[in-house]
Amino acid sequence: MARNPGPQPQPGSPTNPIPLPREKKTLARYYKGERLRSPMGGQLDVMGIREGEDGHGLVMMECNTSSLRYVLEVPKATRAERAAIKEVLDAGGDPTCPRHGPYQRLARSGKSWACPLCGVSYGRSD
Repeated sequence: MARNPGPQPQPGSPTNPIPLPREKKTLARYYKGERLRSPMGGQLDVMGIREGEDGHGLVMMECNTSSLRYVLEVPKATRAERAAIKEVLDAGGDPTCPRHGPYQRLARSGKSWACPLCGVSYGRSD
């Protein structure tokens, strides 16, 4: 007999954010630093950034007109991006985010190098 787990949080609440569609235009606007438009009208404000378990990033956002919470999933790093970061690290340089441009440095996050603006992990640190 299945047990009822209880009431589920409403979509858009802080514990159950609504996923934004992963469109190339939306991601490109986010990488450029532009504010994203909310599906409810208004703008989305960034609330926090998390590193996903498999290397992708999660950007938590809130609509400034409806207070609904949204999440933008940023795809994990490609092999070419990881290889470029490894070359920079092997040369002793400071790695930068290949998606945000040369002004955004990667930060150590545990044993990996991740972008603080998108949460994507680009490689392991030794």
